[in-house]
Amino acid sequence: MTLTNQFPKTQRILSILASTAALTFSFWIPPTLAADPFGRGNTHNIGNNTEAAFNAAFKDGNYKEATRYLSAAESSEPNEPLVYALQASFAYTAQDWNALKLYSAKTLTVAQQLTRTDPLRGNLYTAVGHFLEGGYKFQQEGALSALGKLQQGFPYLDEAKKIDANDPELNLINGYIELILAVNLPFSDPSQAIRQLEKQAKPSYLANRGIALGYRDLKRYDKALEFVNKALQETPNNPEVHYLKAQIQTSKGNRQKDRALLESAKKDFQLALAKPDQLPKGLAAQIFLEQCRNQNNLDNKGRDCFALRNPIQNGSGTWGPAALPRLE
Repeated sequence: MTLTNQFPKTQRILSILASTAALTFSFWIPPTLAADPFGRGNTHNIGNNTEAAFNAAFKDGNYKEATRYLSAAESSEPNEPLVYALQASFAYTAQDWNALKLYSAKTLTVAQQLTRTDPLRGNLYTAVGHFLEGGYKFQQEGALSALGKLQQGFPYLDEAKKIDANDPELNLINGYIELILAVNLPFSDPSQAIRQLEKQAKPSYLANRGIALGYRDLKRYDKALEFVNKALQETPNNPEVHYLKAQIQTSKGNRQKDRALLESAKKDFQLALAKPDQLPKGLAAQIFLEQCRNQNNLDNKGRDCFALRNPIQNGSGTWGPAALPRLE
């Protein structure tokens, strides 16, 4: 696979790789009973604090709790590459490039060590480490420098597939990557990636969320709504899934001039921002910006949504629902 001559798409691809690199697991339970959200039993042992961080971030959409569990995981589960991949992903979202550099390198180092005892996950997260380092290089050095790092990751994905092409963790991460590439690169067919997520990836709520993202970007809004609703059935309190549904309804509503869809999107924006302090600040600011634009379309007002958003994006210290501007 090559990304040559696709530099305008590279930033989006890197963002998705950085996000989907951070995929995996609830409260403390004895290590011998460690659960695997990918449905594999104990064949791949993943630490309990890492599991709790995964559930907090991707099931509940609570990044504050996830960060707390990751701090514990760094000392209790230092040989789990997912710990550092999650940290790197959060750093990417926060635009903390020094932390991204640090945790990308740790992901790669620990994954390479894991290859000796768990070659499937070792190769998988070696690929992820290269992708994350590509994200750092893109931000600091540009697309040409990042391209080489991206290309280094794909052979390790291929090695993981040779070990177990049906592994649900592999199919989740690889399915996200293949889908975003297919959606953004010309002459690509996303149908195989969608089948991979739907049939082979777990947990299902993240697979369905990925499929909804793909259909959203393909502007197939009915299918996108079908799969985002499936994700919401399993994660009804996740603000990011409500945000995704609001985006889909807004896009479809604006295209079809359907006020009912915009009103429905308004409710999902409100749910997405019900607990903004549990989200990364930049994400909360972006959700607010899109909520404001949707409200402008509903009531034909000319609010300066960027000016209203900026205090959220640029603020510091403790913040939460009271800090969100009111859309009068």
